[in-house]
Amino acid sequence: MTTRSRKAAVAALLTCALAAPLLGAAPASASQQAHAQAQYSVPGTRSTSALELPRPAGPYPVGRRTLHLVDRHRTDPWVPTAQGRELMVSVSYPARSARTGSPAAYVTAGEARLLLEARGLTGVVPAETLAGTRTHARVDAAPARGRFPLVVLSPGFGMPRTTLTSLADDLASRGYVVAAVDHAYESVATEYPGGRIPACVACDEVDGPPALAAVVRGRADDLSFVIDELTDHRRAGALARMIDSRRIGAAGHSIGGATAAATMATDRRVRAGVDLDGNFFVDDAGAGLGTRPFMMLGAENVHSPGGDITDWDDAWDRLHGWKRWLTVEGAGHFSFTDFPWLADRLGLPEDPAVPLSAERGWYITRDYVGAFFDLHLRGNPQPLLDGPTASRPEVDFHRP
Repeated sequence: MTTRSRKAAVAALLTCALAAPLLGAAPASASQQAHAQAQYSVPGTRSTSALELPRPAGPYPVGRRTLHLVDRHRTDPWVPTAQGRELMVSVSYPARSARTGSPAAYVTAGEARLLLEARGLTGVVPAETLAGTRTHARVDAAPARGRFPLVVLSPGFGMPRTTLTSLADDLASRGYVVAAVDHAYESVATEYPGGRIPACVACDEVDGPPALAAVVRGRADDLSFVIDELTDHRRAGALARMIDSRRIGAAGHSIGGATAAATMATDRRVRAGVDLDGNFFVDDAGAGLGTRPFMMLGAENVHSPGGDITDWDDAWDRLHGWKRWLTVEGAGHFSFTDFPWLADRLGLPEDPAVPLSAERGWYITRDYVGAFFDLHLRGNPQPLLDGPTASRPEVDFHRP
């Protein structure tokens, strides 16, 4: 990847959040707020009284536990005076019954307020509407019997883990334990115990390729620590008893996808990984994976082979196991997250640069990610991954 291309990729990452229907990388200015209100306060929008995430497709009800983990053996890279490296983790898991536990919240009221403020939607979408989004998980529902593969998820830069809630819950409904991780001081809206919502210090400090590579490496350490905690029977208890530690995968959106590959490179326990529309940023991306499988799924306008702002070409050549390079026609950077689905149901204007519908983006993400892990962590054949299909004409297979 040339220096010019690398700079373009950095710029794309640091500004892409501003194109999201519900979130920006930094709080909007007064003029941006006014522009957003003028843009979004339009007649005929849909009712915002009952937002709901897509229903999981698997046979299991979904349980949820939220963990506050602290790695006291590491210094936080953004706030060295902090007491270790803090992580918030939402664990979605197969449950025994949908009738136990209480409904799991999507975001807290404080997180909702900051998410909307970051995009300039204060006064356009009520914070309580976003906070009241219905998920399909139950807090502390009784775990299903058996042992299941573990998948760890990392969100995009500046994004909270909640952006991957639909994916996490869908995988859980299919029989996975899924840990979505928030990395301290790298999110605009993550609430910690006691109601603390730390600032996104990284959003202000990351300004080039070396810093982005450091983010990737630090997050890889975070995911390995989460795996340590969740597979330790003394600390994780019932959750550890659910997890088959021989079947662990990693996935992420944007820089979280780079994190999945970096985690695999340093942690042999992770057997398979998925990158959702993320550049890799580290110079040796793909190295160290050996023959373990990896899939890249992204927007066609960014990640087609030979593109100016993708670094997938070099990484592809370092992948020596089962691999797929898939692009989705009409997708945007956030098509692989919850944002388009929620924006559509809020009645917010569509982005003309992203013609792929919210529903198609969600179903494509769900189907291909689910098929990948079913193949590589369960050994179940998945014809969907063999090549293009008429039922999903938006998905192109590159570099067979």
